[in-house]
Amino acid sequence: MPAARPAWFSTALLLWMLGQWCVFGAAQKLKLEVQLVWATNDRESPEPSHKPVEPAVLKKLKDLPLKWTNYFEVNRHEFEVPASGVVNVPVSSKCSIEVKRLADTTMEVSFIGKGKPVEKRIMALPRGELLVYGGNAPNATAWLVVLKRLE
Repeated sequence: MPAARPAWFSTALLLWMLGQWCVFGAAQKLKLEVQLVWATNDRESPEPSHKPVEPAVLKKLKDLPLKWTNYFEVNRHEFEVPASGVVNVPVSSKCSIEVKRLADTTMEVSFIGKGKPVEKRIMALPRGELLVYGGNAPNATAWLVVLKRLE
């Protein structure tokens, strides 16, 4: 006859298994952030609610071959993409992105403008890297969609 285990052993085992399940479940979601950025050579945005992009994003944008000197954040949204999941995130009233997770950090990003697909990219997005997609705007300015992995 097997020796009886103390009641605390079963409780401890159950708590350990629950903790492992929580850690595994959290690791399955990829946390991302999308920013709509206005690019210009003007010193200030005409829209008072726009603020300069954060220093880490500014450094990455300055490393790209872009012609603008100033970048202003229009809005930002944080979101999570589950393993093998698809998430549609509104970026503005006219555009959104659809992010489909293909592998651990590899995703398919579809850019949607005025309800119609504009472009699709497949890429890995390691922590610290940015995906930047842009288009022209009036008066020699541009808009940029900046996608960044948070964790």
